[in-house]
Amino acid sequence: MTNRIDQVLPEAALAAHRVEISPIACARTPFRERFGIPRQPGLVPEVTGRLVFLPPYNRREAVEGLDAFSHVWLIFGFHASPEPEGALTVRPPRLGGNRRVGVFASRSPHRPNRLGLSVVRLDAVELAADGPVLRLRGLDLLDGTPVYDVKPYVPYADAVPDATGGFAGGTIPRLPVRFGAAAEARLAARGDREEVRAVIAAVLALDPRPGYRHGAPDSDRLLGMRLYDFDLRWRVAGGAVEVLALEPVPAD
Repeated sequence: MTNRIDQVLPEAALAAHRVEISPIACARTPFRERFGIPRQPGLVPEVTGRLVFLPPYNRREAVEGLDAFSHVWLIFGFHASPEPEGALTVRPPRLGGNRRVGVFASRSPHRPNRLGLSVVRLDAVELAADGPVLRLRGLDLLDGTPVYDVKPYVPYADAVPDATGGFAGGTIPRLPVRFGAAAEARLAARGDREEVRAVIAAVLALDPRPGYRHGAPDSDRLLGMRLYDFDLRWRVAGGAVEVLALEPVPAD
């Protein structure tokens, strides 16, 4: 017997279910550009940030009971990524950027609907005058990222102890990080120096360079990324990261 659903063309059946979604919140993070953002959530627990709810969702009742959970799922948009061009394969950094896999076998931002999914630690639910704010840790989001939904992480259903990771399995290698004198001097003048130092070290230890550059002799190549309120200048030399400078960025 033919299943009734098989008698309906998928395009015709799904056309009526196309929806438009709007942000319910905005993420505020130290990352001011895409380069350097950890490629997965939780890799750098030192990174903290906020989730600020937008009207009409900035009401206390919308987060009632959320503070009982340790982690939350964020469904967000890769708003700074180019519009998808219809490619069905991508080059994951874990494969050195040289091998292609199907887009649905990756977490690449270059995907049909540009939607991302991250699980992050919920440090606190603050009830501010203009609405609730979530204090989050382990973020991998660009500052200003639109968030479309927040869901609590439920351990009994979401944790899968025997899961396998395909090409993304195994440990993440980390490089040692050293701070030069100029960078140390800039840090010493900051009131948040310990937090900022920890974030810089943890982010750069993951080697943000493109996968094909890992292992390359980059000792003469100066690299940079925008973080917090400064431009971070660094390089890889002798198998370690050297933090050279924290150059202030003029306020907009």
